[in-house]
Amino acid sequence: MKVEIFPRRFGFFPYVFLVYLFMPGYYISLENGIKMAIGYAMLLAFLVTYRQLYFSLGEKKFTYWLVLQVGIILCLSIFYNINNLFLGFFPANFIGWYEDKKVFYRALGLFALTIVTPLLIHLDNLLPRNLFYFVPFIIIMIVSPFGIRSMNSRMELERKLDEANEQIKELVKREERMRIARDLHDTLGHTLSLLTLKSQLVGKLVTKNPERAKLEAKEMERTSRSALAQVRELVSDMRAITIAEELIETQNILQSAGITLEIVGDTSLPNVPHLTQNILSMCLREAVTNVVKHSKASRCRIEIIHEVSNIKIIVKDDGIGIDKNNKDGNGLKGMGERLDLIDGTVSLSDQKGAKLIISVPVIIKEREAGVGF
Repeated sequence: MKVEIFPRRFGFFPYVFLVYLFMPGYYISLENGIKMAIGYAMLLAFLVTYRQLYFSLGEKKFTYWLVLQVGIILCLSIFYNINNLFLGFFPANFIGWYEDKKVFYRALGLFALTIVTPLLIHLDNLLPRNLFYFVPFIIIMIVSPFGIRSMNSRMELERKLDEANEQIKELVKREERMRIARDLHDTLGHTLSLLTLKSQLVGKLVTKNPERAKLEAKEMERTSRSALAQVRELVSDMRAITIAEELIETQNILQSAGITLEIVGDTSLPNVPHLTQNILSMCLREAVTNVVKHSKASRCRIEIIHEVSNIKIIVKDDGIGIDKNNKDGNGLKGMGERLDLIDGTVSLSDQKGAKLIISVPVIIKEREAGVGF
């Protein structure tokens, strides 16, 4: 089992501070007998506290080690040499690791009192110039925990941001897998069912009506090629799709189904993130597929509204409206699951046909932060 002197995550930084232990070691060497022995014992104990403080960050015993370290500095400064006060930079660093604000200020107050006490005790023996020599360093000791605490807070925020980004990546991957599963079930599954029915029909017509059987066989060939193209799309076309690209495909799908398409609004959606556009594109494809499969419509209108606070996509057809007995078949659940990732909503209503409204909030913090530049 390999023993760590200091945690690896801190790198070489903890070793740099060890240089400052030579100064109190020198002052202790000027003493004699038992006082020297006690001094070196306290210095060794100080080194132990320094190591243990790194390993006990965030634990209850962290405070105990810190109190012991400050107590050793107090003894070395009062009973050995006032210059041992410079060891205060060690606990000053660790005080900045307290996350709780009340605990931080309490520890800082006690630390400041400990640092000032030896100066007050040795005040009569200090020349004015020596006193002024200590003051700037004491101020730095007391102020430095604020800098350490700020740096640790920033590092913690960066860590949480990295975790959030990783979580978003995993959610996007999961969403993509769910999309593939839904597309396989809704689109490819429907196509294969159609091929099964047509093959049964061809089997019946091959003797009764050979010509029609040939036509149905050709239709089966076309359908199977379409299914093959869908499979290739699922396994190879994994890039983000924009609304503008999806609308081109939508136009082709509706045109093939004999449905007239009307598009209203700006399809480019500038400054809208790729993730949002990709999810909206998948929802739009689901909506158009439902129009083709269920609506029996002759016209379809897609309206894109890009407002300050949100984006709306309205898909309206002039078909038979909503099937009340099979509302889940309209894919609302799948759209809702996709839109949940970006805090979006979807609603479906009857208005001389079916009207589907997709709404997604727009993040405007970055733009607000740039005002005035």
